[in-house]
Amino acid sequence: MKIINLIENTEGSKGCAFAHGLSFYVETEKHKMLMDVGPSEDTIANASILGIDLNKVDMVALSHGHYDHSGGIMPFAKVNDHAPIYMQKLAVGNYYADDGEGAEGGRYKYIGIDPEIAKLPQVKFVDGDHVIDDEMELITIKNRTHQLPSTNLELIIKVGDGYVQDDFRHEHFLVIKEGSKKILMSGCAHNGILSILDAFKEKYGEYPDAVISGFHLMVHRDYTADELEEVRAIARELKNYPSRYFTCHCTGVPAYEEMKLILGDQLQYVHSGDEVEV
Repeated sequence: MKIINLIENTEGSKGCAFAHGLSFYVETEKHKMLMDVGPSEDTIANASILGIDLNKVDMVALSHGHYDHSGGIMPFAKVNDHAPIYMQKLAVGNYYADDGEGAEGGRYKYIGIDPEIAKLPQVKFVDGDHVIDDEMELITIKNRTHQLPSTNLELIIKVGDGYVQDDFRHEHFLVIKEGSKKILMSGCAHNGILSILDAFKEKYGEYPDAVISGFHLMVHRDYTADELEEVRAIARELKNYPSRYFTCHCTGVPAYEEMKLILGDQLQYVHSGDEVEV
């Protein structure tokens, strides 16, 4: 199996562009696929730098309905019009971020996908869990077992003239099976990585061998004491699972560094253009 990051927030060593967003190229025995397509056409350019032929990709999985994971879909569709693009039917929604009073550009910012994506003929809408084949499956959260991380509370859905807390039912997770190994891939783990791991355990009777995911613990200011303790508490729980973790994007480097102190070699950061050694 080969897993290569096509874009994320931090600079790597391969000369790839880096930006707020996420995309992975995954090559298995049966598939060449993308998990998310990043924020823009930079994802397409990075694939070229890394020697990846996107025309040979046979499948795309969009982890959830946010622009920073979907902005590269329309550019991708210009070079590959045959790969099915799997997304939850709720991925097309009025998703916003509440940036607070006095925020530059206004308090509420649209962060959903380009509506034109839904019109692409290769889009395959799914509702809940979905088996692709014996190698790949999409799973969802039915019931959270842990409190939603506080960094997700600013994410909302516009309903009429008002806003409600996003319930993240538009999010799903990719499970890759190779022999006896199972790998769990998530975009931002908005439902909370601990709840996602428990949902995996409930479905498969075991925990994944590896987890590749942003943890959505980033803040765009200094952390409060309570926020730092929340990051540490999540890391302490993750340490109890047997999985190895590869994180990036919305985890944020400061949160990663705090978690690394607790998780040690169990946790690694993936930079733009890096290959993941699972």
